[in-house]
Amino acid sequence: MQSLYKTNFNDIPLLKRGKVRDVYDLGEYLLIVATDRISAFDVIMEQPIPNKGKVLTQISNYWFNNTKHIISNHLTSTDVNEYPAICHKYKNELENRSMLVRKTNPILLECVVRNYIAGSGWKEYLSKSSICGIDLPNGLTEYGKLPHPIFTPSTKADVGHDENIDFMCASEIIGKDIAIKVKEYSLELFNYATTKLLNKGIILADTKFEFGIDNENNIILIDEVLTPDSSRFWLLSDYEAGKTPYNFDKQVLRDYLESIVWNKQPPPPTLPPEIINKTIDRYNFISAKIIEG
Repeated sequence: MQSLYKTNFNDIPLLKRGKVRDVYDLGEYLLIVATDRISAFDVIMEQPIPNKGKVLTQISNYWFNNTKHIISNHLTSTDVNEYPAICHKYKNELENRSMLVRKTNPILLECVVRNYIAGSGWKEYLSKSSICGIDLPNGLTEYGKLPHPIFTPSTKADVGHDENIDFMCASEIIGKDIAIKVKEYSLELFNYATTKLLNKGIILADTKFEFGIDNENNIILIDEVLTPDSSRFWLLSDYEAGKTPYNFDKQVLRDYLESIVWNKQPPPPTLPPEIINKTIDRYNFISAKIIEG
C-alpha cells in the first residue's frame, strides 16, 4: 500500500506544512494536500498511516458538500483535471488526497464541540468540575454524555500544544461578534452531524471545526470537517458510560502512546505495525459508514 509522508512540488510556492496537510499557494487559490502523516498529543509521528490522507479528503469532501445549507465553505474542487495546469504533472500525488480551495483569512481558534466527556475534557473536569469555564454537574463518569453539547474552544497551534480556553478568552482573541457566530455555526454543524451519524450507528462524541473570513467578509468553513483526525467516533451498539468505547478515530494510537514510556515530546516513538494497521482499519470503517452508509 503506497503512502505519502511529505510533498515536494518545487515549482509551486509552499505556504506551510501543518501536522498533516501541506498547503501550496496558487495565487487566487490554495492547494491543500492531505498527507499520510498522523499526530497525537500534538506530536507528528515519524511513520505514515498508508492512504490516510485519501480517507480524510473523501470524508471532508462529503461533509463540505452536505453542510452548505448551514454555512458556505472554501472547497472549489477535488478533481485534479480542474486544477491550474501547473498541478497536472503531480496528478499521481494529488489524486483523491487534495483540494483546491478559496483563500480566506483563517480565524485563529479551534472550535471544539463536545457531547461526551473524554480526553482533555475529562482531565479538566476531574480537577475543576468544568470544561473551558463551563460548570458541569457533579458525578459525571468518563465517556458519559453531557446534559447538552458544549462549545469548548482552544488555541490553534500548527506546532506545539493547543490549549483549552474559555469563551471570554476566545472573544478576546478573535472578537466577541465573531466568537458568537463561530459558536453558533459549530453547534449547528455538530447537531446536524450527530443526527446523521446516529442513524448510521455512530456516536459523535466531540469534534473541532475551523473557520475563515472570505474576501466578502463572510465566515466560511475551512480546513477539514468531521474526520477521524478531528473527531471522536464511537460505536453506538457498544456504548456504555464509564466503559472505554469502541472507537473509529485515532484513539487506538493515543491509547498505545499512553501505554508506553514517552514524555509526549519529540521525537516520537516508533509505532508497531499492528497499531498502524488498526488505525487505518478504523479510518476506513468510519469513512465507509459516513459516505456509503
